[in-house]
Amino acid sequence: RMDQALLLVRNELPAPGLNIAARSGSCHQCLYQFLAFVPPSNESLRKPGTASVMVDTQHPLTLLLNSSVGDKDLCKIQYHFGEFGNYSLVVKTLSTSSQTVSCDLIINEGPINSYLPILFAFLVYMGILAILIAGRLLMKIDPVRSWVYKKLNPRATDRMINSELGSPNTADSINCDPTPQSWSTGSRKRLRSLDTFRGLSLVIMVFVNYGGGKYWFFKHESWNGKLHFPSALFSRFVFIMGTSIALALGSMLRWGSSKWKVLRKILWRSFVLILLGIIVVNPNYCLGPLSWDNLRIPGVLQRLGFTYLVVAALELLFTRADSGTWEGRFPAMQDILPYWPQWIFILVLETVWLCLTFLLPVPDCPRGYLGPGGIGDFGKYPNCTGGAAGYIDRLLLGEKHMYQHPSSGVTYQSTMPYDPEGILGTINSIVMAFLGMQAGKITLFYKDQPKQIMSRFIIWGIVMGIISAILTKCSKEEGFIPINKNLWSISYVTTMSCFAFILLSLIYYLVDVKKWWSGAPFLYPGMNSILVYIGHQVFANYFPFKWKMQDSQSHAEHLTQNLTATTLWVIISYILYKRRIFWKI
Repeated sequence: RMDQALLLVRNELPAPGLNIAARSGSCHQCLYQFLAFVPPSNESLRKPGTASVMVDTQHPLTLLLNSSVGDKDLCKIQYHFGEFGNYSLVVKTLSTSSQTVSCDLIINEGPINSYLPILFAFLVYMGILAILIAGRLLMKIDPVRSWVYKKLNPRATDRMINSELGSPNTADSINCDPTPQSWSTGSRKRLRSLDTFRGLSLVIMVFVNYGGGKYWFFKHESWNGKLHFPSALFSRFVFIMGTSIALALGSMLRWGSSKWKVLRKILWRSFVLILLGIIVVNPNYCLGPLSWDNLRIPGVLQRLGFTYLVVAALELLFTRADSGTWEGRFPAMQDILPYWPQWIFILVLETVWLCLTFLLPVPDCPRGYLGPGGIGDFGKYPNCTGGAAGYIDRLLLGEKHMYQHPSSGVTYQSTMPYDPEGILGTINSIVMAFLGMQAGKITLFYKDQPKQIMSRFIIWGIVMGIISAILTKCSKEEGFIPINKNLWSISYVTTMSCFAFILLSLIYYLVDVKKWWSGAPFLYPGMNSILVYIGHQVFANYFPFKWKMQDSQSHAEHLTQNLTATTLWVIISYILYKRRIFWKI
C-alpha cells in the first residue's frame, strides 16, 4: 500500500525465537509497537524462521529485535524505508563460537520515487503559466491586439482585459463573507493583496482537504512540531479575517452607518457562519440524514464565526470614524496606543487560556499536560489527549459531539476523541485574528505610505518570531509551550503570525505597491472565499471533483484528482468574478 514497504525477517538463530517491534521517528517518547514474532531456525532442515511485515515509509523507523524469552535486546536498527520497497533483515550469529548477533538489512527491490508526480504537476502548471504570460505580452503588441479585437467582441474583450486592473464594486455583490470588504480611506479601491493572501491560503486548503495527493507532508502534524502546509492554512485565514475587520468597520462608520446597525450585521454574519458549519459542512449527508445524536458541534466555520463575533465587536466598541489621525505623544505607536483597552482585553483572554491550560485539574492526568496521550509519553497517560483542552470539550460538548478521528490517532494511537477546533483553542484564534486586525490598522494609519506599512509588517513579524523562539526554545518538543496546531498553542499563534506578517508584506509589495502581479489566480477564490470553502466541502464526493480510480494506491492518480478538483474551484471563482457575482454574508 501507499507509504508502506515489505520487510522479510530471516531468523537464523536457534530457539526461542524473536520479537520485532518498531517506533516511528515522528512519535515523541513513544512505546515500541509489536510487529511480529519470528520463529527460530530449524537446524535439522537448515531452514531459517521467517516473518513478513509491512513497515511505514513516511518517517524513519527504529526497529528493535529481542528474544521472545527473557526480553533480551539483540539489536536495534534505525532506517528510513522507501515506498513500495522490498527489504530483508537477516539475523544471525557472526560465528559458531561467538554469541554476537548480527542484523543485516538487505534491499531486495528498490523503492519507487513517489515524488515524481509532484515534479510533473509542477512543470505542467509552470507551462500553463508561461503560456498565459506569453499571451498577455502578445496582447500588448498593437497588430496582435487589433486582430483579436476583430475576431472577438471588442467590448467584451476590452472588459476582459481591463478587469484585471480594476476591482468589482460593492454594489454588484451579494453580501456574504466572514471577511468584510476592505476599502482604503480615500477611495473605494480594494486592496487586492488581502484577497490574494486569502485566496492563496484557501486554494492550498482546498487541495489539502481533498487529500493532497495522499502525501504525508500534506497532512496535519500528528501533534507538536514541524509546520507542514496544512498547519499554516487555517491560521492565515483567521489572520486575514482580522485584517479585513479593521478596514471594513472603519469604512462602514465613515460612510455613515451607525454602530448599532454594524453590530446587527456582525451578529448576523456570525450566526450564519456557525449555522452553515453545523448544518451544511459538518454532516456527511452521503451517509444518511442529519443525526443530532453524534453531530459534531465545533468546526472551521464555527470557529471563524465566533472569532469574527468577538474581534469585530471588540473593534466596533473602540473604533472611530476618524481613526486615521492620532495626536498623541508617540506618533510611531499611533496604531497601538489608541486601542489600549483592546490590548488589555486580549492579554486577559490569553491569561485565561494559560491558567486553564496549565492550572486546571484534569482527572487521571498531570496538571498542565500538553501531550497527545495514547502511546506517547511512554504510555503513561493514554486517555489524556490534549490535556485541559480535550477535557473541557468532553465535559461541555460530550464525546459524541467532537471530532472522532484526530491526527494524533494514527501516530500516537490515541483513542480519545479530540477536536482541533475546540473551545479552549478558540481563545487563541481570537488572538490570531486580533494580530491580523493589527495589520489592518497599520494600513489605515499609514495610508499611502507603503514603506511604513511594509516596515511595520516586518517589525511585527520579527517580534512574533522572537516570542516564538522564547516560548519554544527553538525546539520541537522541549520548549515551554511547543508549537501545536491541534491545541492552537500561543507559540503556534505567534509563529503563524510571524509568517503571516512577512507573507502579507511580500504580497502587498508585489500586488498593491509595484503592481507586478495582479494577484491572479488566487485573487478570484479570495473574493468568493465562503462559496469556495462550502462548495468544496459539499461537493467533495461528486463528479467532476471525485471519480473512481483505477489504482487507489497511486500517488499520481490521487494527485491528479486533487489538483483537478482544486483547479476547477479556481475556474469557478474566476467565472463568478467575471460575472461580478460575489457571495457575501
